[in-house]
Amino acid sequence: MFRVLNSAFAAFVFSLLATMGHADLSVRFVEGAPKDRFEIKNVGACALTASTIQLDLSTSRGALIFDVSNSGAGVEVFQPFEVVSGQDAFAEMPSVVDGQNAVDLKISKLNPGANIAFTIDVDDTLGAREITVTGSEIAGATVTQIGTDGRTTAQFDSQARAQVADISCERDMPPSTH
Repeated sequence: MFRVLNSAFAAFVFSLLATMGHADLSVRFVEGAPKDRFEIKNVGACALTASTIQLDLSTSRGALIFDVSNSGAGVEVFQPFEVVSGQDAFAEMPSVVDGQNAVDLKISKLNPGANIAFTIDVDDTLGAREITVTGSEIAGATVTQIGTDGRTTAQFDSQARAQVADISCERDMPPSTH
């Protein structure tokens, strides 16, 4: 009897482990003229579902903001938020107000290998370069994945990249044949 319970328990634990995985996010900021670009890619083993990806520029070295209006806090050129890749991954489109320094991206499902990319204008508010943003100016900004299992945060480095690692998720398993 004990062996049967042990093997049943082992099979249960194995089935749980076989379906659990990690969805790692690779995030990159690309300075451009007239549009800047954020690229978010799921480089993990399973889909990221029912999550929010928050980009927070408030802790960046350049005190960065989103410049989406001609009459707001930004400098010279402005660009609205525009999804250029991965639109089907969004649960809803975010609303970005001029001068805002954070945006929440509501994600319904981002499959392994899939990416989201959007363009927007980002300006620094320290007056150094204002309309162009370097990797060192976005350094310190954060990317946070918020899901049912909690939150995982990473910071942009001086190369304008952030890696959000070890986000819990479930792998899609083929239907059982027995």
